[in-house]
Amino acid sequence: MVFSNETRKQTIHQLKHTELDLLIVGGGITGAGVAIQAAASGIKTGLIEMQDFAEGTSSRSTKLVHGGIRYLKSFDVGVVADTVKERAVVQGIAPHIPRPFPMLLPIYQESGSTFDMFSVKIAMDLYDRLAGVEGSQYANYTVTKDEVLQREPQLSADNLQGGGVYLDFVNNDARLVIENIKEADELGGLMASHVKAVGMLHNDAGQVVGLHVKDLLDDTEFDIHAKLVINTTGPWADKFNALDDHEKHAPTLRPTKGVHLVVDGSRLPVPQPTYMDTGLNDGRMFFVVPREGKTYFGTTDTDYTGDYEHPRVEQEDVDYLLKVVNKRFPESHMTIDDIEASWAGLRPLINDNGSSDYNGGGANSGKVSDDSFAALIEVVNAYEDDQATRADVERAISKLETAHAEAGLSPSQVSRGSSLDQATDGLITLSGGKITDYRKMAAGALALIRRILVDRFNVDAPAVDSKKLQVSGGHFDPTNVEETMAFYIRIGVDAGLSEKEAQDLANRFGSNTSRVLTYAVDGPAPGLSLKETMSLRYSLNEEMTLTPVDYLLRRTNALLFHAETLAELKQPVVDEMAQTLGWDDSVKAQQLAALNAAIADSQLAYLKTAPAPVHPE
Repeated sequence: MVFSNETRKQTIHQLKHTELDLLIVGGGITGAGVAIQAAASGIKTGLIEMQDFAEGTSSRSTKLVHGGIRYLKSFDVGVVADTVKERAVVQGIAPHIPRPFPMLLPIYQESGSTFDMFSVKIAMDLYDRLAGVEGSQYANYTVTKDEVLQREPQLSADNLQGGGVYLDFVNNDARLVIENIKEADELGGLMASHVKAVGMLHNDAGQVVGLHVKDLLDDTEFDIHAKLVINTTGPWADKFNALDDHEKHAPTLRPTKGVHLVVDGSRLPVPQPTYMDTGLNDGRMFFVVPREGKTYFGTTDTDYTGDYEHPRVEQEDVDYLLKVVNKRFPESHMTIDDIEASWAGLRPLINDNGSSDYNGGGANSGKVSDDSFAALIEVVNAYEDDQATRADVERAISKLETAHAEAGLSPSQVSRGSSLDQATDGLITLSGGKITDYRKMAAGALALIRRILVDRFNVDAPAVDSKKLQVSGGHFDPTNVEETMAFYIRIGVDAGLSEKEAQDLANRFGSNTSRVLTYAVDGPAPGLSLKETMSLRYSLNEEMTLTPVDYLLRRTNALLFHAETLAELKQPVVDEMAQTLGWDDSVKAQQLAALNAAIADSQLAYLKTAPAPVHPE
């Protein structure tokens, strides 16, 4: 498999001279999910992305594949059931990426608390049944106040009642995207980053038949012809649809911004992901997650109308998150100077179905009466005592769901918070959703695409079982992850790496680790370790890495979780990329400047150097 700047030239040539069955616009997780399934179905598939793959929303999430336990507060059981089932599917098709990591949920007795110790146990038991982990090593349990504080001594003890522990998964969002893209390329799809749609092509009947696009690397423009075009541009969906001058598309999205801040793990030590109420009586919850020696926390989830390409962390975002984390961890005394890195991303919420993945919010949040709640608890207790059946519990849940404002999902919805629509001129739009649902959303879109292709164009594409369609790097038994990772770590050590270095490569590249190790043949690049050299060379040749920011932010997490290494790492990375990609000194200087700007943004230099506000006496 080769997927690089060189193959991109061939891909652009093919996009210019091939009529595609399907052209996908947007190379985030939604477009990547459609691409892999379409290519596997034998559909002649192309995908364009105006930035790097995953550069937008799909590399800026909370980096979890979580089940949305908060939805059980309003008894949105269908949503949680779908989510935990999809979570297991994603772990099966990308077993080297999402990893089980039980979540701690501290419970405080405060006004507006999401759960108390009684309701959280009921919610977790139901959650486990939906996830199918009852009786396993991942079954939930409750812990006392003292046990919570033993795990997290800096956590505030005021009004702390105890906590719950339940299964969730950590995730590497950008890696999940690139692995889907690589597999789609391997299956024959034409995947091109840095290609922007600038116009829409229609035939004499007014049907969409392709796009006029611009290659942002050389500023050339050309047409791509396709039987069908699907918009998977995330927050840009409305902006892209505005290119369609044959159709009036009403705005459908309400983008919100989510901000996360990274500090050293010694400043905020937590042994496991933690999810709790903010304590500000604002109806919100937040995450605190350990990762690679750091801890990050968020998110803000506020309405956004600014620059979609470069959403920024603002002072009010920092102030809010610091207020929240210092309330819950009062001994930390966290300030902006502790922040080593940050990120801000947009969530493409659907206007009329915008419930937040994080905060259970949105205009359509349902409420259940006290009587209904008590009736369900009675049935659940009877079930625990073998006095009721699972069917009894499901009937009780069903009655609750009829009271929910969103009990009846519209036929156009693939999953809660997502929308699949085809305009009268044929343009398909798949929007909304969340990273956990990407495979299911794509499968819903493929069912429509296959039907249109056979009905209108006599193109019969076979269905594929997308629940078993493994991504690049994920080609191994998902029930045997630890043993498989141990094997790849062992061959990494045999190639001259330390165990920690080998583990890092295995976790990043999965079943592609043996390919990565072949890039050791020429020894380490100047200024780089052998491990970093192999990782970079593989990414340049097989992951369409075109800039230092692509590599240090999205192919790896160095810019976010290893800020202390960047001073020594950035120049050797630029030099090695220049060697491979043929940059002259001018291009090298431009790329280094862009990298420095990305680092400064991530580290909030523009806020840390801002003059202190003047307060009148």
